[in-house]
Amino acid sequence: MTIQVTYRRTRRLSMRIVKNGDVHVSAPIGMPRKEVERFIEEHREWITEARKKTCENQQRRAAFYHRLPLQTRAQADDALQRLKALIEPMVERHSKEMGVKPSLVCYKAMISRWGVCNVRNKSICFSAYLLLLPQWCVEHVVVHELCHLLEPSHNARFHALMDKYYPRWKESRKETRRITT
Repeated sequence: MTIQVTYRRTRRLSMRIVKNGDVHVSAPIGMPRKEVERFIEEHREWITEARKKTCENQQRRAAFYHRLPLQTRAQADDALQRLKALIEPMVERHSKEMGVKPSLVCYKAMISRWGVCNVRNKSICFSAYLLLLPQWCVEHVVVHELCHLLEPSHNARFHALMDKYYPRWKESRKETRRITT
C-alpha cells in the first residue's frame, strides 16, 4: 500500500482510496507533516476497511466483465455481430424519433464507459460489454448517446430530452449500476 500526500489549496485534510488500493491524502498547503501523519494514523482502521471494500468492488467488477469472452478473434467477431444486431435497430428507431443521425456507429471493448459520442463529427461508439446488460438498459445507453447529438453536456436540457425520449432512464441507470458494482 502506498500513501500519497498532496499539498493543495484546501481547508482541511481529506483522504480517499483509489482503484489500486493506494491511499491519496490531500492536505492544506503549509500544514506540518506531523499533523498529516497523525491524521493518517487516526484513520488507519478506516483505511483498512475502505481498501478491503475497494478490493471487493474491483473483484466483482472484474468478474462481471469477464463474463463476456473476447480473448480470441472468433469471440470478438461473435460479440460484434450480436452487438450490431442488438444496437442498430435501436439506433435506427430512436434516430428517426429524435430527428438525429449519427455519422458513424462503432463498437469497442470499453470498460470505463458504455458509450461515447463525439459531437464534432457526430460519431457514436458503444461498448461491447453492453451485451452483459438487459436490453432495456442497453436502450437507455443508445438514447443517452443520441441525446448528445442534440445536447452535448449533461445539463437540464439534456435530462429533459432523456425524459422525453426514454422516460425510464433513471430506473435503467440505477439497474445498470446495481448489476455492475
